Amino acid sequence: MNAKHGPLSFLLKFAAFSVAIAMISVRLGSTVTKTASSDGVDETETAIVIDAGHGGIDGGAVADDGTLEKDLNLALAKSVERVLLSLGAKVVMTRTEDVMYAEPSSTHKKLDDLTHRIGTVDGAGECVFVSIHMNKFPVRKYSGLQVYYSKNNDESKPLADALQSAAASFIQPGNTRQTKAAGDEIYLLSKLTCPAVLVECGFLSNPEELELLKTEEYRNKLATVIAITVMEYINQT
Repeated sequence: MNAKHGPLSFLLKFAAFSVAIAMISVRLGSTVTKTASSDGVDETETAIVIDAGHGGIDGGAVADDGTLEKDLNLALAKSVERVLLSLGAKVVMTRTEDVMYAEPSSTHKKLDDLTHRIGTVDGAGECVFVSIHMNKFPVRKYSGLQVYYSKNNDESKPLADALQSAAASFIQPGNTRQTKAAGDEIYLLSKLTCPAVLVECGFLSNPEELELLKTEEYRNKLATVIAITVMEYINQT
């Protein structure tokens, strides 16, 4: 990675990180518009590609109450973008609205959409890729964030481990899940060669976690953890 070190490196000290979550969450509630350059934080040269999974006619997982994964993915991805921009990051979004990138007449819309996302990553230059998703399982008791990493780049696993650890430390103290290598079933991670992870941010099948994920306050906390962890990872590589 070709990145610059700066004051951000101090944010992952345990006390400061907790304060950062609270402060940035409050700022998100009132809409963050200021960039980090005006705060004296150098802008990293490495782009961070944030991918809101699914979209358009592809709703992803559906909760019992009808909540669509695609909507939570996009809301959280936008929160991550706002935090990253406030920290001076170079951010690229694969989608910013409820859309699937495929022609209506296409007989392979999902593949077209995924191919478009890969093209977005390719056009970003040197980058780190973070895909935002939600989980679902037939057994309602399961909960907790889980991170998958691409096997195509050795830097993917350290990033995944950092995200998994940060979530357990600052948001989900009971989360003992471990990161997992992505197989071919996670198409984007199987094709991308940059550091790439997919974050399953919670289970739509768990009633308590679903209610949290539907709140802006909780999503802002998740966004802050994801954004700061990715920035710190870039600064250290």
